[in-house]
Amino acid sequence: MPASKKEKRETDQMRRAYDFSGGVRGKYAARFARGTNVVVLAPDVADSFKTSKAVNEALRSQLKRKPARKARPLTRR
Repeated sequence: MPASKKEKRETDQMRRAYDFSGGVRGKYAARFARGTNVVVLAPDVADSFKTSKAVNEALRSQLKRKPARKARPLTRR
């Protein structure tokens, strides 16, 4: 499109279509948190695994080797 036909817009103004004034902050946060379980590996451990599939396979093999134990309740940090 030629430069002469381009519309000039204020860079500090949001378009009307992007009006979030009626939005609710964190509306779906609880639902998202229930469906996820993020574990951050230490860098030296992460270097040993190329994919999340490899991590899961290693953990499953450990679970098969050890008898199940009662899980502790999760605590938030």
